[in-house]
Amino acid sequence: VFFLTYLHILRGLNYSYLYLPLSWISGLIIFALFIVTAFIGYVLPWGQMSYWGATVITNLLSSIPLLVVWLCGGYTVSDPTIKRFFVLHFILPFVALCIVFIHIFFLHLHGSTNPLGYDTAFKIPFYPNLLTLDVKGFNNIFILFIIQSLFGIIPLSHPDNAIMVNTYVTPIQIVPEWYFLPFYAILKTIPSKTAGLLICFRIITITILTS
Repeated sequence: VFFLTYLHILRGLNYSYLYLPLSWISGLIIFALFIVTAFIGYVLPWGQMSYWGATVITNLLSSIPLLVVWLCGGYTVSDPTIKRFFVLHFILPFVALCIVFIHIFFLHLHGSTNPLGYDTAFKIPFYPNLLTLDVKGFNNIFILFIIQSLFGIIPLSHPDNAIMVNTYVTPIQIVPEWYFLPFYAILKTIPSKTAGLLICFRIITITILTS
């Protein structure tokens, strides 16, 4: 999912979707919801990497007053945290789906841009041309998703996540999933966690304001 999402973002930059602010901002909101949903889902297996990854992120968010207590149900990652994350992991995909429909509505309201930067009177109708392509692409992705879910042909999980949580043993190296690497690089570069968090928010804000 994130591989296709990053490809879609790169395509949007190439096609200058920044000049369609409603489509661009709604797309960024969808991306943010994907990030949050993926992180919460990563915590739910409750393995070693899940626990310590959640601990690192919640410690990072401790710069925001009362957020960790509200999110985790306490001052540390524990059983109430899992219950809250499970509820959020169920709700957020439906929120993202609603915004996807809004994103598509804005896209077809204003039309798409192109890498050449000019407009034309020759339009391709959404139905049946583009809708047929979208349905085919969705079916292909759905089939791959079902195969991966049922048979696990691609081992994506970190081996340490198969180990039961032990709060007294920290993994040798805590690394995020590959789709978190841009944010991880920022936080790793900045010594202060508060400054790193502010810079992450600043980059997101600049990305929105440039539209």
